[in-house]
This record gives sequence, structure tokens and C-alpha cells, in this order.
Amino acid sequence: MALLYSTVGHGGASGYLAILSLSVYANEGDLWLKQYAWFLNLIVAGIAFFNYRKEGFHNFNLTWPFLVTSIPFTFFASSLKIGNDQYNLLLSIFLVFAAWKLLVDKKENVEDIRTLKVLDGVLIGAIIGLTCGLVGIGGGVILSPILIINGWANPKTAAATSSIFIWCNSLTGILGSSISQQLVDLGNITPFATAVLLGGFIGSKYGSRKAPQSSVKYLLSAVLIIAASKRIIEIL
Repeated sequence: MALLYSTVGHGGASGYLAILSLSVYANEGDLWLKQYAWFLNLIVAGIAFFNYRKEGFHNFNLTWPFLVTSIPFTFFASSLKIGNDQYNLLLSIFLVFAAWKLLVDKKENVEDIRTLKVLDGVLIGAIIGLTCGLVGIGGGVILSPILIINGWANPKTAAATSSIFIWCNSLTGILGSSISQQLVDLGNITPFATAVLLGGFIGSKYGSRKAPQSSVKYLLSAVLIIAASKRIIEIL
């Protein structure tokens, strides 16, 4: 998951949540799932941002309007306590949405780059921030298509913006949920961290240099839909 998502500058939280939801770790609860996904995001998104920025794709003026509101909204939403059924429903809806975005997003190159209006950025950042805090993601899977569809960035510039956006929101989510609730036991995170470190390094290196932006989106979409279906069945 880390290898695949990092090729487009994503941290992979939606993929981690999907995989973990299909395993025994789903029984650990929403706080555990969210904090683990955020921690893994920090590793992968950090590596992705480093590689995309190194290749000259980061645009600070495109990034800050989204961050200025997403950070406080992520902090607020991550501090909220919700029941397992409510979380399962929210996560299922998001996973289906993420799968749909992967399928319909062609990631075609944008020929005429438009200037982002600050007001648009802060409004979108606030909405994505709420989603990040409630579900346990970094928001890249939502932000990237928005940047490209609106002509604000080409795919690789969108990847650079998304990666730092994900990193900041993931750290904020960990802080917000830890202060209001608790920091989960990270005793067994080492195998996960090692796996995403390797995958994130390879994926982002390839994506930032020579990836044609195609990938295995159909496989990713299938995993997301299966995970969403499993949680919906549990609710019913």
C-alpha cells in the first residue's frame, strides 16, 4: 500500500485502514486504527514530500491556504469521541468514496495552471480537515483530485502539496486524539513502520522521477470496497 500510494504523493492511510479492517486489528477500535494510520502516514508522506520537493515540484503558495484551516479542524475532529458503529459507518462511506475517486480520477496533465484563490483553499482545507480527524486519514486522496480537476496543479505538483498536507494533518490528528483521549500502545508498530518505510521510499522515488501516473488503481479500489463492505455487514 505504501509503495502504491507514495507514487502519487499519498501517505496511504485509506489503504492501511482498509487492510487493517480486514484483519484481527479491526477489533482494536477506532482510536487504535486512526492513530496507527496517522503514524504510518508520517513516515510515508514525509519521504514522499522529501523526494517530490527535491525534484522541484513543491509550490508553497499552493499549499498554505489548505493547511491554515485543515490543521485546526483536524485537531478539533480528532478530539471527538464517537461510537464504534458511527465510526464504522463513516469509515465505510469514506472507503467507498476513495475507491470511486481512484476509479474516475484520470490524473491527466493540466495544460493551463490556474491560480488558487485563497478563500477556496481555506474552505476546502476546513472540510478535508474535519474528514481527516473523524476518519483517521491525512486527506491526500481528497485533495489531489481537487487540485487537478480545478486546474490548480499538475499531478506531480499536486503530489508534493498532498504529501506535506498529509504529514501535517496526520501529526495534528495524533496530537488531538492523544490529548483528548489517549495515545494507543505502539508496541507492535515496528513491523508496520518498516514495511511502509521501504514501500514509501521506493514508491515516491519512482513517482517523483519517472512514473507515468498510471498504477494499479483498480486493485486499490477493490481492496477499499471489500473493506467497506466488511464494516457495513458488521453494522447490520
